Amino acid sequence: MKKLTELLKQKSLTIAVAESCTGGNLSALLTSESGASTYFDRGFITYSNQAKIELLGVKKSTLKMHGAVSEQTALEMVRGVIKNASTDIGVSITGIAGPTSDDTNKPVGMVCFGFCIYGECTTTTQRFGGDRYEVVEQSVAFVVSVLQKQL
Repeated sequence: MKKLTELLKQKSLTIAVAESCTGGNLSALLTSESGASTYFDRGFITYSNQAKIELLGVKKSTLKMHGAVSEQTALEMVRGVIKNASTDIGVSITGIAGPTSDDTNKPVGMVCFGFCIYGECTTTTQRFGGDRYEVVEQSVAFVVSVLQKQL
């Protein structure tokens, strides 16, 4: 984590995030370092579909067609982050931490991510094992790893 925060500071980059299944853990980690106010703009915890719609502009049709845990939703979430925050970097996380699946029967441990870095937005899906806590921790670690490589 220290490497990521140093990169953000050195490059004078700002970041904002939207979290669902991680419930603010990424935001907490990003703000745990001294000087976080120089790079961390804001974090949205959009656990419910309604929060995703109201705060990030995720379309109801996207949620209905693809579900909350989908790359399409992750992309709309991260675009909503960038629209609201105007930061250099935006991240979104939406997934199923467990112990049970959602009503779409997507597997526990499935997590979709959205990244907007320097204006380019991408998505990816990962499968993590373990209990709820471990899925959350692995999700946050994945974001940190991706950002360290991309910056």
